[in-house]
Amino acid sequence: MHTWPVQDAKARFSEFLEACLAEGPQMVTKRGTEAAVLVPVQEWQRLQSAARPSLKQLLLSDVARGELNVPPRGQAKRRSVDLTR
Repeated sequence: MHTWPVQDAKARFSEFLEACLAEGPQMVTKRGTEAAVLVPVQEWQRLQSAARPSLKQLLLSDVARGELNVPPRGQAKRRSVDLTR
């Protein structure tokens, strides 16, 4: 992955974009610290779909199911009502 200082990425954006499309992700640094990455849209879409399962996948997976902590019937505490008012 090629690294670009933010000033170079701004000044040579067309070249920066072309490098991303031809070579893959490009790192941007700000004051010597990694700040951002420019990735091709196909890579971004792949990462998004891999990171966030669909509702259908969640409902069909065993991982999505869990135990609910529901108190047994009749064991719930109720607030008392003051009828003297």
